Amino acid sequence: MNYKKFLKTPAMRAAALKMLSFLPDAPMLKLQYRIKLGRKLNLDNPVRFSEKLQWYKINYRNPVMHQCVDKYKVREYVKAKGLENILVPLYAHYDSIEQVEWDKLPDQFVVKTQNGGGGLNVVVCPDKSKLNIPEINQKLQCKKKKSNYGGREWAYYGSEPGIVVEELLVNRDKPEAGVNDYKIFCYSGKPEFIIVDVDRYIGHKRNFYDTEWNNLHVTSDCPASDREIERPDNLEEMLRVASKLSGDFPYVRVDLYSVDGKVYFGELTFYPWSGYVQYTPDEADFWFGKDFELITMK
Repeated sequence: MNYKKFLKTPAMRAAALKMLSFLPDAPMLKLQYRIKLGRKLNLDNPVRFSEKLQWYKINYRNPVMHQCVDKYKVREYVKAKGLENILVPLYAHYDSIEQVEWDKLPDQFVVKTQNGGGGLNVVVCPDKSKLNIPEINQKLQCKKKKSNYGGREWAYYGSEPGIVVEELLVNRDKPEAGVNDYKIFCYSGKPEFIIVDVDRYIGHKRNFYDTEWNNLHVTSDCPASDREIERPDNLEEMLRVASKLSGDFPYVRVDLYSVDGKVYFGELTFYPWSGYVQYTPDEADFWFGKDFELITMK
């Protein structure tokens, strides 16, 4: 079922979720899973990656996850792992978008909500003179997350609002494309798969690799690149970093950037795409779930 044919705007979809907020987690996730992926969700004996992520939302509730999904507080987590050197330089932190002192910021930067997830909560500014500040003020309004968060992503419950402003990382060879984003699937501290997003601003593409940089020829909700993506020279360093940052959790996706040979931290993601992605081939959903150990913590 293509639910977006009936709920055509984000506002309509948010309203529908609000109407269903009375549902307990398991029935809500089963309903969303059926609507978005067209099959029954198995929470009793999940095997697929997409199923295990739904189980994870309900059954694994490590308080440290709250810090890790917070775009500002996660910086302290990264520092505590001895990796302060990979943090993107921080320009400013504010309690709300209305407090941002635009005139004091450099010509280029990234501004994002502290408790947001996904591209809707980020503004990339390559040229401050062209900013539409009223539009940004509207887009980056942030509130404290409530327990009926749409995808029932527990790690975000109660997360504090705020605005983070960081340095803009630039792809010097192709600045209009944006920097490559290396999303590393890690299981109890072991990196196993690398999803690479390229050309984000000029035709977003995504390839899937193993840690030896073998192309898995998997596609998802984003088309695969029509060219082979070059293995980064500092891949081993990225894998070491990902291992350090993921050891506290049965599963987490560690997002990193590589710019001019230096590794930078992006974010930690516990529920990639909220677990509602159809992979091709379908077997990939089982590959990604194979080493995802189901550990209960409430």
